Amino acid sequence: MLPTKTPLKIAIVDDHNLFRKGLIKLISLGDKENKYSILFEAENGNDLKDKLKSKSPPDIILMDIDMPDLNGYEAVDWLRKYHPDISILVVSMFETEEPIMRMLRMGVKGYLSKDIEVEDMHQALEAIANKGFYYSDLVSGIMAQNIQSTNPEIRLKQGSALILTENEREFLKLACTELTYSQIADRMNLSPKTIDGYRESLFQKFQVKSRVSLAMYAVKNNLVKI
Repeated sequence: MLPTKTPLKIAIVDDHNLFRKGLIKLISLGDKENKYSILFEAENGNDLKDKLKSKSPPDIILMDIDMPDLNGYEAVDWLRKYHPDISILVVSMFETEEPIMRMLRMGVKGYLSKDIEVEDMHQALEAIANKGFYYSDLVSGIMAQNIQSTNPEIRLKQGSALILTENEREFLKLACTELTYSQIADRMNLSPKTIDGYRESLFQKFQVKSRVSLAMYAVKNNLVKI
């Protein structure tokens, strides 16, 4: 578990300067308690190596995948060998199974899409600081599919129910009511975009295509009581 009394030291590794600045802005927005401190930025894995020679190691590194010179996979591999205590949160445009599962197998602590909101970033950082890992809805959906494909004997509902996040469970319960998606967003104090993400994630996990089918699946498999 990472220290939480002092500000978490964060480094950002991405080859696009504008996106690095955007991540810094996301982190600073809403950080009223000064929980986070940006230690340094790096353009790629080689630049990261150089920075770590002269600076104290960060608690968390936000890592891109597609970078020149030394990409995210290579940088993570190097960090696991020489700085195993640093937690790595991947922030990438790749949203498919191969890069996500590859990074998880390499030992990263979380994976976010670059299309994220302020609340997503803060949830991820706080989860890694307190629990040591963060599984976003995107990642948990991929994991559920991977469980199903690699373990034929395990039924889909078993695999996906095990990795439903607390917010997904709450959304699922509310989705089985007459509330609109907008009202659910208000009830959960989340953005409509985040609610859309929960919906699509559960559609994929349970292999359904409508809200009615989602509710029927949830009730049938005792995920929601009515």
